[in-house]
Amino acid sequence: MSSNYGDVPTEEIQSKTISGRKWTEIGSLTADLADQSVLIRGSAQAIRAVGKKMAFLVVRQFMSTVQCVVTVDKEFVSAQMVKFANGLSKESIVDVAGVVSIPKEAIKGTTQQVEIQVKKIYCINRAVPNLPINIEDAARSEKEFEKAELTGEQLVRVGQDTRLNYRVLDMRTPANQGIFRIQCEVENIFRQFMLSEGFVGIHSPKLIGGSSEGGSAVFKLDYKGQPACLAQSPQLYKQMAICGGFGRVFEVGSVFRAEDSYTHRHLCEFVGLDAEMEIKEHYFEVIDIVDRLFVSMFDYLNEKCKKQLEAIDRQYPFEPLKYLRKTLVLTFQEGVQMLKEAGVNVDPLGDLNTENERKLGRLVLDEYNTEFYILHRYPLAVRPFYTMPCYDDPVYSNSFDVFIRGEEIISGAQRIHSPELLTSRAKACGIDVKTISTYIDSFRYGAPPHGGFGVGLERVVMLFCALNNIRKTSLFPRDPQRLVP
Repeated sequence: MSSNYGDVPTEEIQSKTISGRKWTEIGSLTADLADQSVLIRGSAQAIRAVGKKMAFLVVRQFMSTVQCVVTVDKEFVSAQMVKFANGLSKESIVDVAGVVSIPKEAIKGTTQQVEIQVKKIYCINRAVPNLPINIEDAARSEKEFEKAELTGEQLVRVGQDTRLNYRVLDMRTPANQGIFRIQCEVENIFRQFMLSEGFVGIHSPKLIGGSSEGGSAVFKLDYKGQPACLAQSPQLYKQMAICGGFGRVFEVGSVFRAEDSYTHRHLCEFVGLDAEMEIKEHYFEVIDIVDRLFVSMFDYLNEKCKKQLEAIDRQYPFEPLKYLRKTLVLTFQEGVQMLKEAGVNVDPLGDLNTENERKLGRLVLDEYNTEFYILHRYPLAVRPFYTMPCYDDPVYSNSFDVFIRGEEIISGAQRIHSPELLTSRAKACGIDVKTISTYIDSFRYGAPPHGGFGVGLERVVMLFCALNNIRKTSLFPRDPQRLVP
């Protein structure tokens, strides 16, 4: 029976052989497989001894868990095998072979409502006996802590810095598995929607000369003796791609901001979802793309990602996002007026701060029953130099922001395609035009009217799931204080 259990030597899993064995994913274990033999691999999430002749082992793979029962019998399982199972450290990687059975009562604490009667168990890789954080602790919800306070039970709370220091372990919680699978879906939906609308995917350089878009918040570096920096966005290059004749382009790529922002929604590196397109008559053509993209995205997530959203909701409870079939569009002036009528003092030609954005979000929700809306015609003074002024009042611009749950997720606008106006606007904003000369020159060879927008991937997921910090939606966050892991 000793061949039915044990630690597998490293050389046995160095791509030594191809056995042809059939593996079953834990998430596929259902009552339909009753009495069938299966082979699974996963992490030993929990081990519980029941005397010397029985052990219960919960094995996890991705977001799914199953209970495995190791019971002494005459053919496969010895007392030594039970002892081996009980001696496994949590989070060790194990292979389990056994027969699927249906328990008489529902199993608490596992996703799969079947058991595996273990015949063989092998440890592929042992985790250290004392983990820096326990998955069970990291997966606790606020409701559990509230209940524990009433009963006097002492529970371990895993803080955010501890989570991020041991991110590899933190990622294993069901909520985090759900968050990053949702993030994958958001990126995929963006790509597929853009492609379906005739956009071409591009990749712009992240190493650039000068100071990016003229801002000071850039990561400067030496590029073979020349001053350079990491791109704050692909903005200038996606516009140049429009000048290059592509008509419609999009990009998914890293964005770098050297800002000393310690807020819940800012990072020094994040993933940008960017788009740029020719427009025929009006920048509302861009807004229409945004409207249809996000309504279809929200619909898909709600319909196709229920398992992931439920996993997030169990640890971080949230209400589903409220949105309209046709997205609400208000002018900046209308938004300012709503705030003023609510007693909020707002500069009509300034930008909205975070507090006012949230207040406006609550007012919009009360009046229009939506948490997703668009605000357009922002004051020109608070927009980038390449933003097109309004035709009827140059104090305002052909620009827009998009909000989810009272927080901005998108900035977009019609861009200036006249090199003369672009040059004068850059100078007015204090930008050395020599540093962006190749960009401005792109518009001297014939440039169509165009506009676009940029979205922060992490922020979309954070706000859709009503999470309280963007670091929860960044796999390995980079902020002013964190460069590892």
